[in-house]
Amino acid sequence: MTSTATTTAQPVLVLGATGKTGRRVAAGLRERGHTVREATRRGRTRFDWYDENTWEPALEGVRAAYLVDSQRADAATPLRAFGKLAAERGVRRLVCLSARDWVVPAGEEKLPGERAVRESGAEWTILKPSWFAQNFSEDPFFLSQVLDGELAWSTGQGVEPYVDARDIAEVAIAALTEDGHAGQAYELTGPRTLGTGEVAALIARATGRDLRYRPLTPEEFRRHATGRGLDGEYADLLNELFGWIAESRFGTLADGVQRALGRAPRDITAYVRETAGTGVWHP
Repeated sequence: MTSTATTTAQPVLVLGATGKTGRRVAAGLRERGHTVREATRRGRTRFDWYDENTWEPALEGVRAAYLVDSQRADAATPLRAFGKLAAERGVRRLVCLSARDWVVPAGEEKLPGERAVRESGAEWTILKPSWFAQNFSEDPFFLSQVLDGELAWSTGQGVEPYVDARDIAEVAIAALTEDGHAGQAYELTGPRTLGTGEVAALIARATGRDLRYRPLTPEEFRRHATGRGLDGEYADLLNELFGWIAESRFGTLADGVQRALGRAPRDITAYVRETAGTGVWHP
């Protein structure tokens, strides 16, 4: 990809700026000399998908925006209205975080949220990552399982090409600041697939701790998860996602990182080694 990146006083809006990808996007933009406007529900720039009064101030003077939707069932509705407003206010580029595994049962590839961004009138780029490697250290439920020494998941013997959140952020930064990414839907994966047991073994070796994988049925997982305080609705969602891993529905590699950045994606071993060094996996 040919770089035509420029720095300007016009800010780049980053929604979800405290999330796994948003905070990395914001930090990476600043490191590259760009002005960043971080927007969260409680931050200096307040943003709420369900309070349109917060939209205009967030968009004022913005040249590009990184979008993370509300994660609700109706997320496409405010996303569509916001995308159109952004284009009307002169925002040139919209980069939207979607997901590789969010496909509707009928098999339609372009989800409502993705369609909303595509039809906004601005240049758009869609990011469709696989499971984040960082879930094992930054998701409270998964981290608690690592600390307890057991990944009790209903993923069977399926595999997933875990992607590093830093790669997602770097692709987002490129799409926000460089030419050549408009109209692209990048599927983002790591360079290999692993089963849950293999990930457990990697973390165990890197930390010197015992960590095993205990496969559960969906019913067993729901009882296990809710017994540990997880909301039943979220446990059901995880069971659905775990079921897709169990059948290796998305257990294939994609070339989005290579196409966007001109390099191979980071291997999960790099994430595991570096994270082990932080001590977060030691109780």
